[in-house]
Amino acid sequence: MLDDPVLVNDWHVVGRAAGLAENTVTSARLLGVDIVLWRSREGVHAWHDVCRHRGAKLSLGTVREGCLVCCYHGWHYDGTGSCTLIPAHSALTQKIGAKARTFQVEVRYGLIWVCLGIPKAGVPSFREWDDPSYKNVHAGPYRFKACATRVFEDFLDAGHYPFVHAAQMGGSRNFEMQGYVVRETDAGLVSDEIGVRRIWRDGPGGTGEVGVVYSYRVERPLTGQYTKAFGGERFSMLDTVTPVDEGESLVWSIMAYNYPTGKSDEALLEYQDTLAAEDMRTVESQRPQRLPLDMGQEIAVPSDGLAVAYRHWLRKLGLKFGTQ
Repeated sequence: MLDDPVLVNDWHVVGRAAGLAENTVTSARLLGVDIVLWRSREGVHAWHDVCRHRGAKLSLGTVREGCLVCCYHGWHYDGTGSCTLIPAHSALTQKIGAKARTFQVEVRYGLIWVCLGIPKAGVPSFREWDDPSYKNVHAGPYRFKACATRVFEDFLDAGHYPFVHAAQMGGSRNFEMQGYVVRETDAGLVSDEIGVRRIWRDGPGGTGEVGVVYSYRVERPLTGQYTKAFGGERFSMLDTVTPVDEGESLVWSIMAYNYPTGKSDEALLEYQDTLAAEDMRTVESQRPQRLPLDMGQEIAVPSDGLAVAYRHWLRKLGLKFGTQ
C-alpha cells in the first residue's frame, strides 16, 4: 500500500455498480493494492485480492452459495471474509480460522467506493444526483499515465479551455480572465464564480459563444465538482480521481444537467471522451510528474487561484502522495 494516511482513510471509486452483477467477481487496484470485488445477495464486497492459503488471486475465483471460492484449492470465504470450508481438510476449517482482509465499501451514485483504512467522513456529496430536475450521465473511467494530483488539478483549471479544448468549446480570441476568490471551509474549498467565454450549446438551436460562469467545490483531495451556468441552465460534474499507483490514475465522472443539451446521451458521452483524451495528452506531459506544493517552482497568475489554493490546502492536510 502506498504510504499516505490522508488517502488511505478516504473513499475512492473502484468500479461502476451496474458492471458487477450478483454472483460475479472482478478486480481493481487502489493505492498500489490489488482488490477483489464481488457481489452476493448481501451486496458488494471489497477485499484484498489474496487467498490466505497460498496467495492466489481471489478475483480468479467464483461465487457459490454466497461464498467466494478460491480457484487454487477451493477455499470458501463468506461475506464477512471468514473461511468456511477448506475442502482438503474440512475438519481444520474452524481451527485455522482463516479470514480474508476486508475493506469498507459503499455504493453511491451508481459507483463503488472503497476505503482501505478507516474513513474520516462519508462518501463525497453530489446533490444533483437526487435532484429530479437533473439528468445524470456517467462518463469514464479514463486512464491517465500521471499522478492523481496532477490529473485532479487539471479538472480545477478553467483557464485551459480555449487552448486544449478549442475545437470542442470554441476558439475564443477573448482570453482575458479575472482573478477570483477561493474560500477554505470545513467542507473543503469553494470558489467564487469564474467567467469563461465558450460555446454553451452547439447545433442549429445552440447559443454560439457566450459568457459562462463556473463555480467549484473541492470536498476531498481527489474529488470535487463544478457547476457551469448560463442563465437558468446548469451543468454540474462530479469528478473523482482514483490513485491506482503513483503514476497511474483513473478518472470517473458524472455529468448532471437541467436543460435540453441538444445532444443524445451517447453524443454527450462521446464529447466528454474527446475532452478527456485532450486533457490526457497535456497532463501526461507535465513535469515534474508530482504536483509541486511549493508554488515557487512554477509561475502562478490570478486565474490560477484555485490551483494555488488547492496546493496550499493539500500541504495543510499533510498529503504526501503524488506531491513534492
